[in-house]
Amino acid sequence: MNQLSLLSLLLGVVAAVPIAGRWLRVAQREHYIAPWVSRLGWLWVRVSPVNAVLAALVVVLVPFSLIPSLRWLAIVAIVVVALLPLGLGVRGTSAKLAWTARLKRLLVAWVVLVALFSAALNSVLGPTGIALTLLLAAPITDVALAIMKPIEKRLSRKYMLSARKRLQQVRPTIVAITGSYGKTSTKGYVAHVLSGSFAAVASPASFNNLMGLSSAVNNRVVPGTEVFIAEMGVYGTGEIRELSESFPPDIAAITTIGEAHLARMGSREVIFQAKSEITEKAKTVVLPLDQPELAGLAERCRNEGKRVITVSTDPGVDADVIVDAEAGTVTVIEGDTVATAAVVIPSVGHAVNLAVAVGIAHALDIPLATIADRLGALPDSPHRAEVQYAASGVVVIDDTYNSNPVGAERALQGAAAIAAERGGPLVVVTPGMVELGHVQAERNEAFAASVAAAGGLLFAIARTNRAALVAGAGSSAVRTFDRRTEAVAAALDQAGDRGVILYENDLPDHYP
Repeated sequence: MNQLSLLSLLLGVVAAVPIAGRWLRVAQREHYIAPWVSRLGWLWVRVSPVNAVLAALVVVLVPFSLIPSLRWLAIVAIVVVALLPLGLGVRGTSAKLAWTARLKRLLVAWVVLVALFSAALNSVLGPTGIALTLLLAAPITDVALAIMKPIEKRLSRKYMLSARKRLQQVRPTIVAITGSYGKTSTKGYVAHVLSGSFAAVASPASFNNLMGLSSAVNNRVVPGTEVFIAEMGVYGTGEIRELSESFPPDIAAITTIGEAHLARMGSREVIFQAKSEITEKAKTVVLPLDQPELAGLAERCRNEGKRVITVSTDPGVDADVIVDAEAGTVTVIEGDTVATAAVVIPSVGHAVNLAVAVGIAHALDIPLATIADRLGALPDSPHRAEVQYAASGVVVIDDTYNSNPVGAERALQGAAAIAAERGGPLVVVTPGMVELGHVQAERNEAFAASVAAAGGLLFAIARTNRAALVAGAGSSAVRTFDRRTEAVAAALDQAGDRGVILYENDLPDHYP
């Protein structure tokens, strides 16, 4: 091995350390799903001019480094690749790297693959092969994820079997909730309403996959638990069907069908099909009639002999449960009688979430009078249209966990109404919405236009959706910031003591 080859090998090993840290953190944040590491890698290059220039430089250096007299350019290429992408940290701030057992196993697979790729390419291309291998680190990470997926599934089986055994022993009624948005808020409402009549336990936070629900059952479901409320998330068809094998719902509910995760599932129809799997094993289903897909699903479930509880936020619809946000009432059909109770619906919340929660309680035969007693103190879901009043006088609406167009528009309308009532400015701080696939730019542009139409000032963070947000709001109604901390400080200054600040969505820092 000559000096150049030895130097390139040593530099390659050193460069691999930060490169591995970056892409493994992205893999962890993207739920260990391929090919999202490669997609995020390309996004960093596409929206960042500096990274685009550096990537182009490497592309130029690689072929020239194959010329015998210019082989030293491979060293330069390795150094540049070690920097890519600028801005993507190894440890992270908002989304730090956690060295879990799963991540360590993924690291082993990654190291083996990088070594094999380097050896193969180095034998043909010399030192250039090492530079090229490191340049392909993101797709290599996705290959490692694909290899490890069946292994991880097998390793998690013992936790799933333990959860199944626990459910068979305790035998709680299982309530399963899914939807494009509103799952967590609805789950919180259901747990609160049911706790007045049952010993109810809900899966925590967003523990909505197989491992998360297994952990929730193993740690929280104890003898005496009467109802287990399971939030079920989905990134593709077949996933909820698999969850329902281990956590078969007695009552299944869907909040909405929307565009969240459209980038992962491709179409609204696929999203609907994936979500509707939750009804397959359930004997009772709770479905809103306000969307045609769900109205059709309700009819299909009824034809299959299931008990169907229909809900709506439109007082003109014939449903079992109707939440009228304007009138501030909830109406439930109980046998041959119609019961109505007053309810307070936050201006930045979703009435459909409350309607589904009441529908689930109704499915468990809780009278409306009992439900109504619990509706007066519904819990807030952290970071989901959460209204806070700062000591300075400014009103802060924290909707940072929202990432769907309907929810963003609802939060904006509520924030604008509060700002108009207080007579202060409206400031919207957002990096925009992601995972919306081919409609992402259009939806972000439309949201920015809505902010401008409401008389608000838009503070656009980072670069992922900057172009769409600026185009939608117009240059006079938007300011751009590279970091959220800068935008927050400027928003507080702009809002003063009478303003309203809406924090709409917040991307972790593995996004540019």
